[in-house]
Amino acid sequence: MRVAIRVRPGASRTRVGGLHGDRLVVAVQARAVDGAATEAALGALADALGVRRRHVWLVSGATSRDKVVEVDDDAVPDDVEPRLASLRAG
Repeated sequence: MRVAIRVRPGASRTRVGGLHGDRLVVAVQARAVDGAATEAALGALADALGVRRRHVWLVSGATSRDKVVEVDDDAVPDDVEPRLASLRAG
């Protein structure tokens, strides 16, 4: 399953929720230095979806705030669609 995200580095707290255009917003405390914000965003998204970090990886957007991530279909819980809908709602 692919998820388009918008990373907001340097946030006061890490949170997943809301939309920026059609992308899920992932705000992280980490700064955008040496991939720290990307790594923090992948971890935050994994937590929000209820999967382990190793089941989430970056597909595109390594140096951009707009990223596409892949979540291993075998690891996705049955309730992932309602979770995504509630996260998008904010």
